[in-house]
Amino acid sequence: MLEGLNRALDHVERRLAEHEVDVAEAARIAATSEYHFRRLFSALAGMPLSVYVRRRRMTLAGAEVLSGERTLLDVAVSYGYGSGEAFARAFRSVHGIGPGEARRTGAELVSQPRMSFRVVVEGSSSMRYRIIEHDAFRLVGRKARIPLVHEGVNPAGAAFVESLGTEAVVRMKALSDREPAGVLSAVEHLTESREEGAEVDYWIGVATGPDTAPAEELDGLDVPAGTWAVFENHGPYPSALQELWRDVFTQWFPSNPYTSRPGPELLRTQPVTVGENTDSELWIPVERITNPEA
Repeated sequence: MLEGLNRALDHVERRLAEHEVDVAEAARIAATSEYHFRRLFSALAGMPLSVYVRRRRMTLAGAEVLSGERTLLDVAVSYGYGSGEAFARAFRSVHGIGPGEARRTGAELVSQPRMSFRVVVEGSSSMRYRIIEHDAFRLVGRKARIPLVHEGVNPAGAAFVESLGTEAVVRMKALSDREPAGVLSAVEHLTESREEGAEVDYWIGVATGPDTAPAEELDGLDVPAGTWAVFENHGPYPSALQELWRDVFTQWFPSNPYTSRPGPELLRTQPVTVGENTDSELWIPVERITNPEA
């Protein structure tokens, strides 16, 4: 899959001067869905594809601005911007300075290198997983919108869990009647970004029947039938889980014939003191690539 991703990045690079990069075509070249391509790129690159494209455009445009060989409007048009104002906003968002001022002063600009992906072998650890076909179900519980935190305890998530109260958790447990059993946490990504600070919908709830009506003061999220990759984990909380989440997208997906699909990412774990070991399961919605060599 890494070869396909690099071919897709070559496609993106060739289309930087166009008004819109055809992400669907890039995903086709990578032999995956657009949804998975965006998510995988964000996990591997540490930024959304849209941010990378803007930074690359402004890197190339910055060199032309400083050279002074063409007017600023000509440079703007050549990189797909219909007006000087739109170009100036994009330029300033990357370089922290407008193109006119940059040309007059010869200012230092920011450079986004061209990316490529490669395999880096780190140790000899293996990932334990299984593939499950699961019927439709409803996640019943409560949710909050919180920012992503990649390392350490998420203060907003911890505060949300603390606010639930015993009665709400008891009502949830009474509704749990299928796998994954017990009280779960779930993350719904609202955008392609997996950057630190990106907002997500964070759920605490249980899996129950698709027709189950949420109990008082509880919300419901309908989850369609589909395939799930289930990863087992044992290690200190929460660092081992955060490392597992990272490894699923940066190591497992590029090495296996599956792509992610829309849906919540589920986590079943026993609450423990920070730093103590715990056993957990991470459920990621996936679909098999039918022709990975296409």
